[in-house]
Amino acid sequence: MNVADDKTIVKDYFNSTGFDRWKRIYGDGEVNKVQLDIRNGHQQTVEKVINWLRDDNLVGLSICDAGCGVGSLSIPLAEAGARVYASDISEKMVGEAKERAKSIFANNDNPVFDVQDLATLSGKYHTVICLDVLIHYPVNEASEMISHLCSLAESRIILSFAPKTFALSLLKKIGSFFPGASKATRAYLHSETDVVKFLQASGFSVKRSSMTKTRFYFSRLLEATR
Repeated sequence: MNVADDKTIVKDYFNSTGFDRWKRIYGDGEVNKVQLDIRNGHQQTVEKVINWLRDDNLVGLSICDAGCGVGSLSIPLAEAGARVYASDISEKMVGEAKERAKSIFANNDNPVFDVQDLATLSGKYHTVICLDVLIHYPVNEASEMISHLCSLAESRIILSFAPKTFALSLLKKIGSFFPGASKATRAYLHSETDVVKFLQASGFSVKRSSMTKTRFYFSRLLEATR
């Protein structure tokens, strides 16, 4: 499957059946046990990022949330005073994020949500964040995405990805990594060594890392600075 096909699949999935499924997972309503496990895992990743960012004064800090989904990270960052530009390839996800933000903020100038392919993002930001996106793309596309995101970051980039380990590779192979092939896009595992190499090639060095692991959610989180 080529890169264009992967992007089309991701976009179509999160604008159709995937949107309803992940809207529930990223919400606070009733879900099944598998969805609850993924919700808890994702929320742990979001909370780790917020705690890392609290080392700085978030007020006025410019942040790009690439692949923002329904705003699970963008909204609390804006509440903390950061200036957040958030984008997602899915029009429906961005629409949901805007609705959630409307119920919290008196105006609509922060966070700013936009429908945009990650590869076409532009501008400069103190910090660029990309959570739970790389799992949808093969290594060559992930390399290009990381390089592009690094070009937008003035000081720091934070990424999460599903790590390529023997155990997770085996789980993926036997079909246990996700609760059903029809319920997700293709899942790509990435070697941490490769991701670090991609970051270093763009002038960044890893300062912190963390692993979030639940029954159905596996995510390696890296923070890298110039």
